[in-house]
This record gives sequence, C-alpha cells and structure tokens, in this order.
Amino acid sequence: MTTLVVIAKEPRPGRVKTRLTPPFTPAQAAGLAEAALADTLRAVAATPAARRVLVLDGAPGPWLPPGFDVVPQCAGGLDERLADAFARCAGPALLIGMDTPQVTPGLLGVDLDGCDAWFGPAEDGGFWALGLARPDPALLRGVPMSTPRTGAVQRERLVAAGLRVRDLPRLRDVDTAADAQAVAALAPRSAFAARLARCSADGAVAGAAAADPGASR
Repeated sequence: MTTLVVIAKEPRPGRVKTRLTPPFTPAQAAGLAEAALADTLRAVAATPAARRVLVLDGAPGPWLPPGFDVVPQCAGGLDERLADAFARCAGPALLIGMDTPQVTPGLLGVDLDGCDAWFGPAEDGGFWALGLARPDPALLRGVPMSTPRTGAVQRERLVAAGLRVRDLPRLRDVDTAADAQAVAALAPRSAFAARLARCSADGAVAGAAAADPGASR
C-alpha cells in the first residue's frame, strides 16, 4: 500500500496564508489555514494507506487526528523539503500540501502499482499532489518552486526520467481571498467553508461598525 504524506506549516498568525491579508486579519488567515489543514488531514485519515505522515514546520495542535507520524521539515528551499519528505518513504508514496481542503479520499486513493508516478496539477501552475512508486528525492531537487512554471517543470522532470506518469484532476490552491471563496463553494460542508463563512460574517460586522460608530453605543 501507499504511504500518504502531508507537508504543512503550523497554522500560526503571520506565518501562514499571508496573501489572504488583507482582506482577512492574520488571525483569520491562520484560522483558515488551520481549517484547510484539518480538512486535508481528515481526507488522508479516511484513505487506506500503509502509513500516514505529517511533515511539519512547527508543532502539532488539536487539529491533528490520530494515526499520523509527525516528522519535522528539514531546512532549505521547498524543493529540498519535498525531496526530504520523499526520502523518508521506503515504498510507494503520495505527497500533498495543506492548500486544497476540497481534496477527497477518492482523489487520494491512487494505485501506484500500475504506473511510476501520479501528478496533480494546480490551477496556479504548481502542483497539489505528487505520487512516486519509487521515491527518488533527486526528482524534486532543483525544480523552481512557487512560479507559474513549477508544475510543468516538475512533470517534465518525471517524464525525462523515463517514468510513466498519470495525471490527477487539476485543483485550485487557496492562496488569495478569491481562491478561498471558490474552494469553499466546491466543498460547502468542509471545515474550511464554515471557517470562511465565520470570517466573512465577522468582517461584515466590523465593517458595519466602522461605517456607523454610533451603532454600538
């Protein structure tokens, strides 16, 4: 069976989802990140796996369900951290991030016996998932991260290595407020959608109070 790996940051204000501020406060952005991470971990927990691993920058919190091995992220750029995550896996592994709370067990239950790699492209040009039948950290080191070409370069790296690559559906990462609204609409029953609704309501109340300071007297 496959090892499922999630690479994530501890959802602390000012350290995660900074592109959501504004319109959200750092605390609200961290709350949205926590909800996205909780949804992601819940989907992973519901997917059959040989092992479930959280590669974490920071400390675990109450959002972590049972059944995960928690290991620290290594130092270096994202390509090095992804490579190190795969280096910890002895057999077939599928790695995802914390930015796609709409992910489901159906998407994660890939069969790595019939191919060499699974690739999940993201709408922003990156990738949300990478599965390797034989984890090789060298396949990730040196790939330029956080660019509109990241996904294309990574997939080309897999093909150039002679791997048989299958594609997962294209998903939208949560980076901006527009992304958050779109993803929440795709997963309306998720913790992420519920947290976004609360943040939006809080913002509407705060905006009304600012517009009419005498209303609270």
